[in-house]
Amino acid sequence: MNFSKTFLAGLLAFIVGNVLIAMIWGLFVMGLVGAMSVTATIPDNAILKIDLSENIVEAPSCDPFEGVDFRTMTVTPHVTLFSALRAIDAAKADPRIKGIYIRPNGMGLTSLAVLEELRAAIDEFRAESGKFVFAYNEAYDQARYYLASVADKVYIQPEGMLDWRGLAFNVMFFKGLMDKLGIEAEVFRPTACKYKSAVEPYFLTEMSDANREQMEDLVHSMWCVVAGDVAESRGLTIERLDDYADNLSVLEADDAVKWGMIDEVRYEDQMEELFAEAGVETGFGGKYNFVTLGAYASQVAPDFARLGSNRVAILYADGDIVDGEGYDAVYGNTLSEKIRNLRGDEGVKAVVLRVNSPGGSALASDVIWREIELLKAEKPVIVSMGSYAASGGYYISCPADAIVADRLTLTGSIGVFGIYFDLGDAAKNKLGITVDEVKSNRSADMSAFRGLTSLERAALTKSVDRVYETFTENVAAGRNLPIERVLEIAGGRVWSGIDAVRIGLADVNGGLKSAIAVAVDKAGLGDNYFIEEVREMPQGLGAILAALNARVEAHVEHSALYDLYDEYRSVRSALSQRGVVAYCPYVFSFE
Repeated sequence: MNFSKTFLAGLLAFIVGNVLIAMIWGLFVMGLVGAMSVTATIPDNAILKIDLSENIVEAPSCDPFEGVDFRTMTVTPHVTLFSALRAIDAAKADPRIKGIYIRPNGMGLTSLAVLEELRAAIDEFRAESGKFVFAYNEAYDQARYYLASVADKVYIQPEGMLDWRGLAFNVMFFKGLMDKLGIEAEVFRPTACKYKSAVEPYFLTEMSDANREQMEDLVHSMWCVVAGDVAESRGLTIERLDDYADNLSVLEADDAVKWGMIDEVRYEDQMEELFAEAGVETGFGGKYNFVTLGAYASQVAPDFARLGSNRVAILYADGDIVDGEGYDAVYGNTLSEKIRNLRGDEGVKAVVLRVNSPGGSALASDVIWREIELLKAEKPVIVSMGSYAASGGYYISCPADAIVADRLTLTGSIGVFGIYFDLGDAAKNKLGITVDEVKSNRSADMSAFRGLTSLERAALTKSVDRVYETFTENVAAGRNLPIERVLEIAGGRVWSGIDAVRIGLADVNGGLKSAIAVAVDKAGLGDNYFIEEVREMPQGLGAILAALNARVEAHVEHSALYDLYDEYRSVRSALSQRGVVAYCPYVFSFE
């Protein structure tokens, strides 16, 4: 009897406890969702403040907790590039918005290509609206200064600093580490793919001559875009900007003013004088009304203010290209199904495919390529290239009717590779692990614990060569280029967006808005259309739990590796692909 009472009491306590925990978690999740979805009322005499406190991202995330830091219980808002561009476009004619204040002191993340498009939108706002654009910060790194330099006037704190030293690209090599561990790497890449350098860190200790050649050209091309934009905005020359970078001439605030990079030194409270001179009235408590980019974007209608029954769909290919189905990367089957749905939707008159991908699985890339081909046969398909559209990212882009690339896009990398690691000696000599086997056929035991036979090596080489042949033939057909010309510019070589237009891999330089304009023109829609983002995402408790699990894993990895995490993640992505890989692992850091 006592046992029954104790058991029932314990069971009841267990049930009640779990119900309470579920309720608490529910309230917590609702609170986070509420925090992430708060919108602000836009007052009169408002100033649009671009402070980079939000993460400005290429595509909507499928993670319901994107931007939530569970360690600090804080939320970093995420704004998609499309929403940001739409907001700046709307602000031009909004009488409540009196101007833009670039105050880039936030810790949000974005890419150089996104900054390029954001900068162009602000420049257009400044030229067409007649409203002011001011920039101020205590200190500028190069990325923040690149954005700020588009302003009418750029200001800095009297004791501030301007970091202007040029663009660099670093490659980490693992050959020495692998030698110490006894790991052997065998690389498979077509002979023509001498620029396909994703595999070099595993068998070299420094850049090959071919890789150094392409990296030098790429860095020079990208730096010319950045320095050229700054030179045009500031009335300087690229030669002078190069001299400033070589000699660190503008590091201190007074020198930055002296040499024309900054207009004036000021404390932040003195910026209020400029707002008053621009005719902005203060609000409650005598304070100016600032509205952040994310808050304003949430108030803007979901298209560029055009109405109509015809739709232009924006479809995103954001992340590594992998096989199968899923939402946290570019899954071949999942994206292909979305493309098929758009093909069968009579209301969709044109599709803009926003590609931000370094590539990945060659097989998944080919699955997506086929669906783009079928879609193009029925309605216009325009590719808008973001930060990356390289290797597999270019594979899925090449069939499009037109390709619009940011000048700072990394693209091309038309090439493939395979890599095979022999861990047998490392496992035996370092860990004392040996492997024995029985097998039914000669290659049944093919694994990472033994080297390859000549037969296996020949089979892998044949597979890689065949995929490269298919890749280049698809590019030739999609871009209407002779195969001989494609082979000249392929070989795994990475190109900037500006060079891609020059050599025929892209049609025109421009951003997402430019790609939309091209799609509208090719579909003959005039003003009778509206823009629809394709945002199919996982739903329900499963999505929440999957997101939480992914965040735990990311936190563990990031905590353990600190500054090496991005390098590690890039390497892991390249090596986790199965079969033949079309991948470009380069990550540019412009600070």
